[in-house]
Amino acid sequence: MTVSVFQRMSEHYGQPPEQAKFYWSGGPVEVARRTWFVSFFSGVTGFETDEGLVLVDSGLSRLAPALDHMLRRRTTAPVHTAIFTQGHVDHAFGLSAFLREGQAPPRVVAHRAMPARFERYARTARHNQAINARQFGGTVDMADDQIETFHAPTPGPDTLYDERHELEVGGVRFEVHHCRGETDDHSFVWCPDRGVLCPGDLFIWAVPNAGNPQKVQRYPWDWAVGLRKMAALGAESLCPGHGGPVVGDANKIRMMLEDTAELLETIVERTLDALDEGSPPHVDIVHRVRLPVRDAPWLQPVYDEAEFIVRNVIRYYGGWWSGRPCELKPAPRSRVADEVAALAGGPRKLLARAEALVAEGDLRTACHLADYALEAAPDDAELAHRVAAIYERRAKGETSLMAINLFSSAAAYAREGRAFR
Repeated sequence: MTVSVFQRMSEHYGQPPEQAKFYWSGGPVEVARRTWFVSFFSGVTGFETDEGLVLVDSGLSRLAPALDHMLRRRTTAPVHTAIFTQGHVDHAFGLSAFLREGQAPPRVVAHRAMPARFERYARTARHNQAINARQFGGTVDMADDQIETFHAPTPGPDTLYDERHELEVGGVRFEVHHCRGETDDHSFVWCPDRGVLCPGDLFIWAVPNAGNPQKVQRYPWDWAVGLRKMAALGAESLCPGHGGPVVGDANKIRMMLEDTAELLETIVERTLDALDEGSPPHVDIVHRVRLPVRDAPWLQPVYDEAEFIVRNVIRYYGGWWSGRPCELKPAPRSRVADEVAALAGGPRKLLARAEALVAEGDLRTACHLADYALEAAPDDAELAHRVAAIYERRAKGETSLMAINLFSSAAAYAREGRAFR
């Protein structure tokens, strides 16, 4: 994935700088004494101490040199300790760019679950490349050119902890707390001596990324607990995983964290209430849950969205089966598509009905029919391009990056005469 992709997506949303998912700080932002925040897609915080630099996160490997260049405008201290808030590529893979020639290897702190994440990435590298290509609007064939290679970072964690880890560097105290959220290995970092909180992706200036459709289990209930713990700390400055920092405003920081916790708690409770009403099929639960809507600029569905978080709660409590009897041991999709198309009088008539539904504003139902039409006639180039047009229309009506780009990916597949896979 190139830098221009990040820039295009940031421009697409047109958000104020601190709220932009793909925020670029342009330089070091002083958030406390001898402490600076820099961001290029993801954020990095540097705490200068008398023993060296404590670095929270390290960015994508290909963007880390730019992050280092920004930070080095204010400090040339060697990295003494790095703390990774999670094992995703935009947090744990750029550390080597920050190291000075000839310096001693830094201590690298992370949660104990992180090495297992890297092992999983190595085992499923092509899968992860593919789902990330789709997440940013492409197809599997684009993955090699667009997505960072999945492997264990170098240097990697050498100091692993379970629930809480305290350390002191150059007389400055740091607390690292485990909080399952976007990942099972997630941490937040609190520096009480400077009043700086680094939540990682537990706060990203948007609806939390707690429902990503393609990724492994997320934990919105634990996430909310962690947000309330962070809110109680009284932080004067907040340095998020994505988006701009908040400096010198403890009341705003507390409000943002508590608002985000309340959103997650509401989604979880409403989903469990719907699940507890006789365990109906999953899609019925999704449509039964009244999704909370918030006006706050830090709770807009620009990346993930509440409907996807509902799905994540269902997955944890409800298993893999959708609850529809026919989907327990289903027929191949191609067989179902053939039968549906035959009942409609052929794939093109089925697609014509889909297009009529689009005209009526029912894009959700239209996409079901469009999928069946494409799967029943994968060699019909004209039909495929008409299906692509439906998904392009669907993408334009969405707000979250997840939905926009997955629908855009479906359109890209259709243009190639292939069903989404």
